[in-house]
Amino acid sequence: MPPMILKTDPGGRPIRWIDVRTAAAYLLRAEVAWSSTATAITLRGGISAWTGRQSRLDIPSILAVLGARSAHIDSTVPRLTNDALFLRDRYLCCYCGNHFADSRALLTRDHVMPLSRGGSDAWENVVTSCRSCNQKKDDRLVEECVLEMRYIPYTPSRAEAMILENRRILADQMDYLMQQVPRRDRARREAVA
Repeated sequence: MPPMILKTDPGGRPIRWIDVRTAAAYLLRAEVAWSSTATAITLRGGISAWTGRQSRLDIPSILAVLGARSAHIDSTVPRLTNDALFLRDRYLCCYCGNHFADSRALLTRDHVMPLSRGGSDAWENVVTSCRSCNQKKDDRLVEECVLEMRYIPYTPSRAEAMILENRRILADQMDYLMQQVPRRDRARREAVA
């Protein structure tokens, strides 16, 4: 499976992941303002009858596309899914602190302020919890049971959401996106780790 390519606006703000074919089309139509120096994949074509050489197109891992805009994306909240939540929290139960990367089936989404008490299904009200801790907490507030929260839930930035969306991020893409993650979110990610 070929890697995904990071598409940004000309200013370098991440927009979305694109496939290799879409990236090649941007390159061939000369719609790229700049690109990373790292090659994600090399596409090879036919052999020229005149030169005897095979055609090739190096696809960079990051493409800044002319005319692309991320202004509307910057203000959007990333979609909340269990997979994204578990990745945000690094597969750690917020209550017992156990790590469940190898047994994700034991993880659940817990609402800090339970839905039955008016809580919302939003990033800042949900944490990763193992099934055992979630059952102990039930529909109570943390203060009402013997559990303690080990981290505070938060809404990921656009760059962090992109990290959560792609499980096969290349090293230079990860470095680039981590530079885009606000400092407060980087500190939270390091605290959870």
